[in-house]
Amino acid sequence: MHPISNVEFMLLQMIAECRQTSGYEIKKLVDRRGYREWANIGTTSIYGGLKKLSDKGWIAPEESDGKSGKGPMPTRFSLTEAGMAKLKKEILDSLSSTRERDNRFDLGLAALPFIGKDEAVAALRQRLDFLRGASNRAKQKYESQGGVRLPLNVRALFLHPISLIESEAAFVASLIHELLEETEGHGQNR
Repeated sequence: MHPISNVEFMLLQMIAECRQTSGYEIKKLVDRRGYREWANIGTTSIYGGLKKLSDKGWIAPEESDGKSGKGPMPTRFSLTEAGMAKLKKEILDSLSSTRERDNRFDLGLAALPFIGKDEAVAALRQRLDFLRGASNRAKQKYESQGGVRLPLNVRALFLHPISLIESEAAFVASLIHELLEETEGHGQNR
């Protein structure tokens, strides 16, 4: 499988969400949602990403009949079946196993509507195991290096990532809880 960039991942999501859309409309959406700040996505990367996705066969240009004012209509893209399959795979991967400080996880969260609740919960549970494993490894390393006897600056280098991982794990656990409650809530007539 080709690894895809954050930009390509985001573009697949936005095209899926809009059914079909142009580079210009995507640029407006990126600005509106503030992706530029946290996912580091600029205009040139949007157009470059659209070309790559098109070359890989994950999106296809829609034929446009009309003209708009002076020039031809901007090219609008929609996802191919392969593109939708790739998007789902990326969402599940990003939710289940990205590092705790990786904004790819945020891109996965933004795309939750494109996968089923059960798939989301399973991926997030996988992430929880992944984070717990990372936390345990970091704690073992900390202890084996001397633990509380280490100088403060060295201790901090261990304790900071451990606290980030644990905070992330707490966040993921509450997200799972909320997804499960949502599912149960619909099953009953209250």
